[in-house]
Amino acid sequence: MIVIFLGPPGAGKGTQCKLLVDRYGLKHLSSGDILRRERKEGTNLGKQAQSYMDSGQLVPDDLIVAMMMKEIQTAGNSGGFVLDGFPRTIGQALELDKALEEADKEVDVVLNLRVDDIKLEERIVGRRSCSRCGAAYHMIFNPPQNDNLCDRGCGPLMQRADDTAEVVRNRIKNYHELTSPLISYYSQTDNLHHIDGNVSIDEVTAELLNIMDGILQDT
Repeated sequence: MIVIFLGPPGAGKGTQCKLLVDRYGLKHLSSGDILRRERKEGTNLGKQAQSYMDSGQLVPDDLIVAMMMKEIQTAGNSGGFVLDGFPRTIGQALELDKALEEADKEVDVVLNLRVDDIKLEERIVGRRSCSRCGAAYHMIFNPPQNDNLCDRGCGPLMQRADDTAEVVRNRIKNYHELTSPLISYYSQTDNLHHIDGNVSIDEVTAELLNIMDGILQDT
């Protein structure tokens, strides 16, 4: 099964993708995670992508497509995968469809997680993590016991460079301008499903599982 998970930054796709991976035996292919890995490892792709990521701009299609196609090919004949953060533009979607057709595969379901812009900014800007132990916090929803310090005594918490208010607003703006048209693109098929991401995590999960189980029953 091939699943595309659409949704703006901060919508909670990562959390729900993990659930899909665990429940249905899929491989999680996150463009953001893969880009950060490439940047950390200092690959040519990572170096090219870094300036775009730090300013909240979308990484150019040619870089993303090349990277994701490599990951999809590596996934090979696994039980399927969830594409998180890819495709982000119509151009990327067309390239994906072309690659899948050549491999005699197709997208089985497109999940569109919708969240209000104000909630998105609140969720992202408040995120913090410990650079030493990796513990995750949120200054509103899951604050540390001591102001901006890791509860495990590691030291100050860090905020990702692309989680500042200015960059977040730019990321959301880019999403609406470039990624939202994908909804119209995939609405031409009968495998697009909308999910309300403004509600609690458990409510999102329940709606998601209802959609996925229904699709599997029909196959």
